Amino acid sequence: MTEDIKVRVGTSGNVFADLGLSNPEERLLKAELASLISSLIEQKNLTQMQAAELLGIDQPKVSALTRGRLSGFSTARLLRFLNALGNDIEIVVKPKPDNRSEAKITVVSLDAPSLGYNQGKKRA
Repeated sequence: MTEDIKVRVGTSGNVFADLGLSNPEERLLKAELASLISSLIEQKNLTQMQAAELLGIDQPKVSALTRGRLSGFSTARLLRFLNALGNDIEIVVKPKPDNRSEAKITVVSLDAPSLGYNQGKKRA
């Protein structure tokens, strides 16, 4: 038995907003931070147990984090994990361009070409 899968093209640039979920900007930010954390764990060849010790959490939480189950993680906590993995974090606040109706949050990784993540480019 085959079931057709319906695909819809998003219009907002944020899958969480397109799905009508609450707090879409925060969800996207957390997803991008978690993706970067997962990439760093992989790049450093850490096991989940080693990552757990480094991040100060237990292994099941590392598993949840790397699988995108982020409800138990605040943005601040994810930022602390990035610090624990040896990364500086710089937050820049700037006016939005006049041609965009709403301000947005983006994650930019400047020094991550070996991670294959962002490579110095903004992710909307």
